[in-house]
Amino acid sequence: MSEPAVEVLAGQEELVAAAATRFVDVVTAAQAQRGSASVVVTGGGTGIALLERVRRNPGAIDFSRLDVFWGDERFVPAADGERNELQARQALLDHVPVDPARVHPAAASDGEYPDPVEAAAEYGAAVHAHLAEHGSFDLHLLGMGGEGHINSLFPHTDAVAEQHELVVAVTDSPKPPAVRITLTLPAIARTRHVVLVVGGAGKAEAVAAAVAGASPADVPAAGAHGSESTTWLLDQAAATHLP
Repeated sequence: MSEPAVEVLAGQEELVAAAATRFVDVVTAAQAQRGSASVVVTGGGTGIALLERVRRNPGAIDFSRLDVFWGDERFVPAADGERNELQARQALLDHVPVDPARVHPAAASDGEYPDPVEAAAEYGAAVHAHLAEHGSFDLHLLGMGGEGHINSLFPHTDAVAEQHELVVAVTDSPKPPAVRITLTLPAIARTRHVVLVVGGAGKAEAVAAAVAGASPADVPAAGAHGSESTTWLLDQAAATHLP
């Protein structure tokens, strides 16, 4: 488990640029070393903005040798604009030569698996298959909520306490929609490089608690660690409670 590093950027634009640069650097290094790379992307305004930036400045990424997963997904119909998958496709994936077989979304509520538990199991099977072949994800991008949640792992819930399963269904999310599919802390731990991208003064208290080593039950982001590196990319507002 890696100790967290903290980088503070001037503002939102600089934060997005730094996150996009990290995406490109990790992916190209992994492809150079192992022939392919895998990323777990996140939604939200910053998560989608960094994908748009990667689209504009992809560096030397070979998108045909990139596996894409999602840290969590809202269990809503496939065409719902709230789906992280749809937003990521619009921002990046529909505009670059990805191999469709290497893009791994969680099932939608109107798809083949209308039961969220079955949908989580199906997504979990794809995650397990990838990790069985490659050992780890290369990059897991995470945003964070004001109370410290990451993916759909909220404080004091069964999902954040999960110690074994890599993917679980959430049926009582405190943030709507209530039903979601999420990677767990054990899945995040199966990642070489974890990058948390957080902006805004409303998240500063949770950032400080997580960096200081709070209990993941209280602040889920505190449980996010990569095997090789864990990096917090913060704007100045989000860093105001750090020592």
